[in-house]
Amino acid sequence: MRRPFAIIAAALVVGAFAVPASAAGGDEDFTIKDPRITESSGLAASRLHPGIYWTHNDSDDGPYIYAVDSRTGETVARLTLTGVGTPRDVEAISIGPGNRIYVGDIGDNLGGSWPHVWIYELPEPKTLKDQTIRATQYVVKYSDGARDAESLVVHPKTGRVYIVDKNEKGGHLYEGPAELSASGANVFRPVAAVPDLEATDATLSPDGQHLVVRSYFGAIAYDWNGGKIKRKQRLGVPFLGQGESVTYTADGTRLMYGAEGADSSVEGQDAPGGSGSSSGGGSPSARGGGGSGDGLSGDLKTGAIAVAVACVALLGLRGLRRRR
Repeated sequence: MRRPFAIIAAALVVGAFAVPASAAGGDEDFTIKDPRITESSGLAASRLHPGIYWTHNDSDDGPYIYAVDSRTGETVARLTLTGVGTPRDVEAISIGPGNRIYVGDIGDNLGGSWPHVWIYELPEPKTLKDQTIRATQYVVKYSDGARDAESLVVHPKTGRVYIVDKNEKGGHLYEGPAELSASGANVFRPVAAVPDLEATDATLSPDGQHLVVRSYFGAIAYDWNGGKIKRKQRLGVPFLGQGESVTYTADGTRLMYGAEGADSSVEGQDAPGGSGSSSGGGSPSARGGGGSGDGLSGDLKTGAIAVAVACVALLGLRGLRRRR
């Protein structure tokens, strides 16, 4: 009679890890199936096309961005950008007012050796199909010298562009000019510290009130506070491998996290402050606060609890049988 108990316990354990707590709520999780997308380094939820997420490769791809349907994981459009030079290290993508797409060619893996980087701006097409679109190229420099960065956000109300630099000791939020200019350099200046994170991406909520900055294994939420950001809480993120991207969903209720690699997964958690935010947020203590800003996701914790319950149940049933 021990075998049925073992089977039940095994099923509980497997189920705890195979079905994350968030999956029961009908999350928009998906897998990017396009074999051309092997280094998805940025993610932006379309406001114009519900359920569509824009992404791009890190490098060695060309002037392309991809529209992925979250319902199928299939690419429904590849845009070829003209009017720009050869992309060097594309690391971020964001959508601003008027459904304008901003692509951040802002990476500098050589530790800040390039005198300038670029941002490309283009209109989001009303029809999703493979097509060529002319983009505007902006030259970007930093007031305090060149640096590596992988995070770019556009304020949804003002259209102002911000960058968070990547530094293992923590970086800064850099503010661009009120309007970017296609002639001359656009100087970005530090306006707030972003400590405790090696930032790999960032996202602003659709109402412009909240900023989330992620690292490879964790994230921190901030109140935007007019750009003078105030730390709100540490967030756990799903472990997907090399965590490179994050975006709010179009309605602002969830955060979608992505990673690099072929057939990479995109998984969602409730946004902090929204309904059911317990799976995506929580106090620093609830998220196992450490100095790095990294933490386990709520799904892993839920799975661990389920495993413990299964083990207790198994031991209890065996003890009851012995007493009989």
